[in-house]
Amino acid sequence: MKYKAIDSIQDLHNFGEFGGVNPSISDSSTYTFLSAKKMFDTFEGKTEGCYLYTRHSSPSNLYLGEALAALEGSEAANVTASGMGAITAVILQICSAGDHIVCSRTVYGGTYAFLKNLLPKFGIQTSFVDITKLDSLAHTIQSNTKMIFCEAVSNPLLEVADLRGLAKIAENTNIPLVVDNTFSPLSITPVKIGADVVIQSLTKFINGMSDGVAGAICASKDFCLELKDVNAGAGMLLGSTLDSQRAAAILKNMRTLHIRMQKHSSNAMYLAKKFEEIGLKVSYPGLRSHPGHEVMKAQMNPEFGFGGILTLDLEDLDKANALMEAMQHKNLGYLAVSLGFYKTLFSAPGTSTSSEIPIDEQKKMGLSNGLLRISVGLDHDIERTFKSMLECMLALGILPREQMATTAI
Repeated sequence: MKYKAIDSIQDLHNFGEFGGVNPSISDSSTYTFLSAKKMFDTFEGKTEGCYLYTRHSSPSNLYLGEALAALEGSEAANVTASGMGAITAVILQICSAGDHIVCSRTVYGGTYAFLKNLLPKFGIQTSFVDITKLDSLAHTIQSNTKMIFCEAVSNPLLEVADLRGLAKIAENTNIPLVVDNTFSPLSITPVKIGADVVIQSLTKFINGMSDGVAGAICASKDFCLELKDVNAGAGMLLGSTLDSQRAAAILKNMRTLHIRMQKHSSNAMYLAKKFEEIGLKVSYPGLRSHPGHEVMKAQMNPEFGFGGILTLDLEDLDKANALMEAMQHKNLGYLAVSLGFYKTLFSAPGTSTSSEIPIDEQKKMGLSNGLLRISVGLDHDIERTFKSMLECMLALGILPREQMATTAI
């Protein structure tokens, strides 16, 4: 899909109401009209630049939406009160009772639970597939399939979706391709590769401060307007609107996203290489050993690296928990869910962010209960961080000293 969009966030030029370098925050829940007809026309969607009610839109949300559209290369963007608010609105806008969705088997636990447990109540069924096997995916499509859904880099297994291949299937079958790009903002630009709708959890890397929850839907202008329609728009009627104060704060934080993503990526690459050198079972798209490495290289924006997330599989939950607790004690990061913070965050997805997925399904997809998901922070001295992590592993017997004696640190 081709959009005429702003080339980059840096091209945006929004002054504040009184000439401030930041746009003014619209601290209103409702807006006045100079005539009753204008209010009626706005309700009917026949006006532009008019604000009706903050659940519909606001100037602050509009400014953030423009920045996100520039980030993803889309025609427009709507912002929501959470990533799940964006996901659910998109799915319910596109799909109706009797429809079918094809989704990657490895997605965020909340997404999985919504598709698997809640949507069947509304007559919508989902088939979960190995997104890396395009032939198998193509055969899963049915006459009533209305969406292909995937994550550009999956949570938590870091499977890399072949977005060009998926876009061809979507185009040939006239089915929209919806991509969650939360793990790879700037590193991958799905719209430019053929995605129809891109979803972001702004809570993570884009905001980067772990101080707020928000989401985004980046798509065509027509689709974004459909979502806000007062009569049938899922974004409007589900009430998942972002608060103007939070929208303004996220917009400010976005100005440093390019710098932060480069640092997140370079630190993650350093740790991944070192962990692999000492024989740990590490997964990171930047490693040649990663199954999706070549696919990632072919569709990424190289200046922003392979992302800030890696996984370590210790194959035992007790070991994983002990290591996380030891690393937190040494101030190497926090034992916490979420990602994209300036400090390193680590969790065991099987018992946290992916716990909604049944154990038997976790095993089928290769999610070990000893898997650690590590969101690598903005550490200035990543070599020192690595050495401190090794000390924790040695103290816990995760990495035998005999092995370390033959390994260069």
